[in-house]
Amino acid sequence: MNGVDRRGFLFGAAAASVALSGVKNIEVPASAAEIKQKSGSPRLLVGCCALSYLPYFNSGAMTMEDFIVKCAESGVQGVDVTTYWLKSTDPEYLTSLRHLAFKNGIPLSGVAIRTEMCQAGGALRDEQVRKIQQWVDATETLGSAHLRVFGGDVPNGATNAQGIAWVAECMKPASEYAGKKGITLGIESHGGITARASMILEILHKVDSPFAGVNLDISNFHGNTDEEMYSDIEACVPKATHVHIRDVFSTTKRPIDLDKTWQLFAKGGYRGYMSAEYEGEEDPMTGVPKLLDKIKILCRKYSSV
Repeated sequence: MNGVDRRGFLFGAAAASVALSGVKNIEVPASAAEIKQKSGSPRLLVGCCALSYLPYFNSGAMTMEDFIVKCAESGVQGVDVTTYWLKSTDPEYLTSLRHLAFKNGIPLSGVAIRTEMCQAGGALRDEQVRKIQQWVDATETLGSAHLRVFGGDVPNGATNAQGIAWVAECMKPASEYAGKKGITLGIESHGGITARASMILEILHKVDSPFAGVNLDISNFHGNTDEEMYSDIEACVPKATHVHIRDVFSTTKRPIDLDKTWQLFAKGGYRGYMSAEYEGEEDPMTGVPKLLDKIKILCRKYSSV
């Protein structure tokens, strides 16, 4: 073949075929290859949050067991257990879910709870710490290493600076407890005291723990422009411990450029789950697979594995 090896010839032929076909966004882009090479081997895994099937859980048509099996059959690499629909926190039940996930070859990428750490009263914060500790124990039983928590809203009359201090005072002892079990707490970007990246990063600076990070929901920042949204995402990538993916910004309802977003995670060398958290108007039975397909394509495009 005149000095051209077979693999090189086939690759060149495939590239030429794509170029001549006029089909866009199919060829492997040089920019993606460069990003993977320069960014410290990003490892981007396909995940799915139980919240994606909210109407089915609320109606009783889906159980957590159903969700785990469905995700395994959908080619998902990890499932995020939204705890609102667990039947109980009894160790026997949690152990059964852990075993089911193992038998289906799918890790539990995280566990998600609702908390309100932005509390003026010390006793109220202590109550939240105890709640998180209890769920850390449950997370350990489930066999996961990540627990999602919320910061909450700033009380009327309080300042953001006060709220940041209160959340840090709550999250610090909770992180110390979680760390002893090898579990990381991820405070979600979820409005309120976590509406902007600067607020989240200040909380984490005060907590100062390797077992505290950001459960980074890419859709929830309250930037004034889309570019501010992307800037907030990028600022939080180094502290990201788990990621929730939607394709529309919650505040503006404008589409999210997912390719641009994946570049930010790849450039930041993120290693972890990119979990679909579908909340669209379409039935989740058809809407979730469509979102997962986008996530799978982008993970293949920008991940080092």
